[in-house]
Amino acid sequence: MESVLLAVGTKKGLFVGRRRRSRPDADWEFTGPHFPMQAVYSVCIDTRGSRPRLLAGADSSHWGPSVFRSDDLGAHWHEPSRPAVKFPEYTNTSLVRVWQLHPAGPAAPAVVYAGTEPGALFRSDDGGETFDLVRSLWDHPQREHWGAGYGGQAVHTVVTDPRSADTLMVAVSSGGAYRSSDGGASWEPCNTGVKAEFLPDHYPEFGQCVHKIAQDPTDPDRLFLQNHGGVYRTDDGGAQWSEIGKGLPADFGFPIATHPRRGGVAYVFPVNDGSDRYAPEYHCRVYRTDDAGANWTALGGGLPTEHHYGIVLRDALRTDDNDPAGVYFGTRNGEVYASADEGDSWRLVAWHLPDVLCVRAAVVA
Repeated sequence: MESVLLAVGTKKGLFVGRRRRSRPDADWEFTGPHFPMQAVYSVCIDTRGSRPRLLAGADSSHWGPSVFRSDDLGAHWHEPSRPAVKFPEYTNTSLVRVWQLHPAGPAAPAVVYAGTEPGALFRSDDGGETFDLVRSLWDHPQREHWGAGYGGQAVHTVVTDPRSADTLMVAVSSGGAYRSSDGGASWEPCNTGVKAEFLPDHYPEFGQCVHKIAQDPTDPDRLFLQNHGGVYRTDDGGAQWSEIGKGLPADFGFPIATHPRRGGVAYVFPVNDGSDRYAPEYHCRVYRTDDAGANWTALGGGLPTEHHYGIVLRDALRTDDNDPAGVYFGTRNGEVYASADEGDSWRLVAWHLPDVLCVRAAVVA
């Protein structure tokens, strides 16, 4: 029987929820916390194989960071005897945490990428069991000039092209976005048009504080970007970005997500910039564009309308692959909201959790 799986990574463990696919009104059944006392900054639901595989990037204050895997939807977890992600000795660097676990497209069915802090990219060719450093990005001459955002310097976003295993993009906080068209052998910055208002040159070649990038499902060359001040779109794979934040109550925010099938549909959770950093008017609202950023619609049905102080971090707003698509977000005050109708209405499905750091959802058997 098919169900929707919802993985919620928090400051103190991972929670895994399921509900029947055919019953969007059914209650979610959660297990967890898995990895209690460990911060789960990244989680992946890889549905490319004969059975789903879950990967979780957990961070223990005592034992350090690790990548766990489960092939039975979280009932049992395996931690490798040797670290799955580890910096080679020549780098004179140690892993702080894994910020991103991303399965590559169908052209590379066993490949999983890991983005880390400090800012680096690792590649696995065995479904996430072992990873190797992508040395070309680590050795890039601009890397030593990357800054560190408030959350630290990290490769926090990986985007792969479903048409070709050789095309991928990463986002670095705060180094900007980089693109490779040769499978990661070389990298070029792709930040033209994205503003870095905190730098003397507001439009530098690199150094932007990119918060998240999401790919359009119908045109892989179209991507949406939430920046530290500004929402952007590119239609040419990152060669040129254009601002699309007009119509939003604030153009600052952390996450951005796209619809799994409908082109031009993207979701953001705006927050005020500056010392406030709460949702505008303290209203909990997701905004959706159905026309690639020309217009935005507030989606608040079922969400708190006042005195709401939770914000959504960069990896805590996602869609699933259901039809109609589900949309999910978790807040820093431990709430998880779900929509079974593409954002038109919402309901609270988990509460009183630790800070939500990331969410992922997918249809599984």
